[in-house]
Amino acid sequence: MRIAIVDDEQDMRQSISQWLALSGFQTETYGSAEEALKNIGPDFSGVVVTDIKMPGMDGMAFLKRLMGMDSSLPVIMITGHGDVPMAVEAMRLGAYDFLEKPFNPDRMTELAKRAGQTRRLTLDNRALRKELSDGTVLMRKLIGSSPVMERLREDILDLGQADGHVLITGETGTGKTLVAHALHAVGPRAGKPLVSVACAAHDETALGAMLFGPVGEGQDLPLIEQARGGSLLLEGVEALPQALQARLLKTIEDMGTPAETRIVAICNAPDPDTGCEQALRPDLFYRLAAMRIDLPPLRARGEDILTLFNRFGEQFAEEYGTDAPQVTAQEAAQLLQAPWPGNVRQLINISERAILQQRRGSGSIASLLMSEGEETGSQMSSEGKPLKEYVEAFERMLIDNTMRRHRGSIASVMEELCLPRRTLNEKMAKYGLSRSDYL
Repeated sequence: MRIAIVDDEQDMRQSISQWLALSGFQTETYGSAEEALKNIGPDFSGVVVTDIKMPGMDGMAFLKRLMGMDSSLPVIMITGHGDVPMAVEAMRLGAYDFLEKPFNPDRMTELAKRAGQTRRLTLDNRALRKELSDGTVLMRKLIGSSPVMERLREDILDLGQADGHVLITGETGTGKTLVAHALHAVGPRAGKPLVSVACAAHDETALGAMLFGPVGEGQDLPLIEQARGGSLLLEGVEALPQALQARLLKTIEDMGTPAETRIVAICNAPDPDTGCEQALRPDLFYRLAAMRIDLPPLRARGEDILTLFNRFGEQFAEEYGTDAPQVTAQEAAQLLQAPWPGNVRQLINISERAILQQRRGSGSIASLLMSEGEETGSQMSSEGKPLKEYVEAFERMLIDNTMRRHRGSIASVMEELCLPRRTLNEKMAKYGLSRSDYL
């Protein structure tokens, strides 16, 4: 965490800097507010510590400039004896806290740590909001080249441009919430609010107040109003009580066509074909299902299973500081044939555990599948595939992994896989692999 120290007194700057550096912070010092402003921007990844009384631009004017640039930036003010009223005014203007000279260095460290945690959370949330509003980022998260995934991406792009309400169905762990966010982000409502609520997480009274009002403490407007012009995401819509279903239907009818606010409903029923339709009153169901996206289960996505396993494995390997395990042909077959009741979410868990096993130098993918009730030796997915498809999936995985490991070096890949250049080029074209993706 960075700490910007602003003080016209060199001794004070150095003293604060040395103390905070010993406490594990990365410090940078400035002799004036004007100098600091040249290096502190709206997404400054740290905390500002500044004296109040300085020549030129004083601490109060500096604070106002910082708050105008980024109102969530933590600023700790240092004040001399008798300047407490000024420090209180600084707090009113948005300062994080203040220290009165002479201050306790431990108190300084404690404040800096708390302010740093606050800043990190703010930046993380800001990055998440940005990511959730970027359609290209979200679409890239829908990994896979199987026909069902190609069709899913096309459906998202097509329906994202429409105004009709959407019902998203699919088994647990298939990525329904991700698809809902992508649907909002790729359409004309991308710059408008996307407001979500988990219907099963609240009782009828609380949920009704959240959706339609009167609002409770800490909530400015009902969610239906907050989402005006954008999208309202109802997660677990099958849990919506009957009385609230009637109010939602009336709201949808009052909005007219095209709808001012788009309703995106996620059905988490085990059997969405019957569960959601049975749970919702028919007139509401057919309103919400005017457009529908059905997410494919992982077991129906073929070689995407190996692609996802490798991608998540690489991410976890980097996170844990180890090498990703090399999947054998037998393990690839086990991954492809497993039924995956938990879908992508389950695959992510197994991928992370495989990396943890790799660090210990023990275990196998088969044992991980077995531990989750996947009897891979006898239980196969109902979507069985011809041997040729398993072989091609493994072959694609091998080439993909080798290209990644050698960062697109064709010569190195040819040598490791014992393939002539023409054969390698033909296979890469067949599997949709491009050298530019690995550079």
